[in-house]
Amino acid sequence: MSDLKFNKGLLGWFASNHVAANLLMLFIVISGLLTIFTIPMEVFPDLSIDMITVTIPYLGASPEDVEKGVILRTEEAIGGVDGIKKMTSYCSEGVGTVLVEVDEYADTKEVLDDIKAEVDRIITFPKETEEPEITELTTRSKVISIMVSGNTTEKTLKSIADQIRDDLTAMDDISLVSVAGIRPYEISIEISEKNLRQYGLNFDQVAATVRQSSLDIPAGSVKTTGGEILVRTKGQRYYGPEFEDIIVLTRPDGTFVRLCDIATVKDDFEDIDLYTIFDGEKAAYIKVYRIGDQDAVVITNTVKEYIKEKQQYLPDSIKLSTWEDESQILKDRLQLLLKNARIGLILVFCCLALFLDLKLAFWTTMGIPISFLGAFWLMPIFDITVNMLSLFSLIVCLGIVVDDAIVVGEN
Repeated sequence: MSDLKFNKGLLGWFASNHVAANLLMLFIVISGLLTIFTIPMEVFPDLSIDMITVTIPYLGASPEDVEKGVILRTEEAIGGVDGIKKMTSYCSEGVGTVLVEVDEYADTKEVLDDIKAEVDRIITFPKETEEPEITELTTRSKVISIMVSGNTTEKTLKSIADQIRDDLTAMDDISLVSVAGIRPYEISIEISEKNLRQYGLNFDQVAATVRQSSLDIPAGSVKTTGGEILVRTKGQRYYGPEFEDIIVLTRPDGTFVRLCDIATVKDDFEDIDLYTIFDGEKAAYIKVYRIGDQDAVVITNTVKEYIKEKQQYLPDSIKLSTWEDESQILKDRLQLLLKNARIGLILVFCCLALFLDLKLAFWTTMGIPISFLGAFWLMPIFDITVNMLSLFSLIVCLGIVVDDAIVVGEN
């Protein structure tokens, strides 16, 4: 009852103090107009699904070996971490994955740090395992995709796609771009058992030599009168011909055997069944994501402008096309809101002007855009963006405000 009296008193005070009411209205209108153009636009808001994955590569191992050598030890290590609701493990050839579901009350970031600390303490992993990858699963909003298609080689498509990815990530409005739909690069070294026996070598020796010959190693620092100089040996190899020159055996007489003498080095793609067809031609596609406070519509416009400019420098056999423009449904929803708002304003004004007073109709109608400008002013304060969910809520509220405006005006 006290709240009701307070509301009546507050409304009554504004009714008798027109200057204060007009100043408040002016403040809401100005604040809304200044804020509406700064609210980020996204298709769907970024959400954390309270899931953490622990992925441990164990190359060449069978699913049974992955379970015994990796999965069981990981589960034992992280089983006591506070905040874990459920663990699910997956074993496949060459990799093991533990999917951790976090309790609702727990902080996912803290659980992630605790899991990293426990996994780092494990010293009984097989030597063949690689560095574990521990990440939090989050929803990433893909805004638009770029299709690179043409009657050309797979290497050409891969090269162009990588170049487009680097160009887009260098722009101010775009931070996350990934290449998909095409096989990743791989350097494979094939050695026959006959060649190994001929030179008295085994596979482990050759693998260790290749591994040690492709490293960047820091070598300390040297202090000089001009300052401190960092010394680093650069030996990382990235291309097939570089691996062919690796010396795998040195004889007592000073002669040596290179890797190309006993093995076949292939600088090609991974041997997997993966290909993409777009408009009947081989293709690769680039996914462009929105992260942080970036605007989905701005990203889409930037990508389309880039495609127009980039197409001029590509051969006629290569075609760039946009695909899965998610921002279009956001634009359609926004147009629906604006269309309903126009119809609502006209409906309220006409009804009140025909059956009541013209001045009353005008000010009642003005209450609709003023209330929405107030909502836009408050959205950034509550960390709300313009997205499919918030626009749907505004459309629902628009109908309520229009109906209430007629009822209040009539009373």
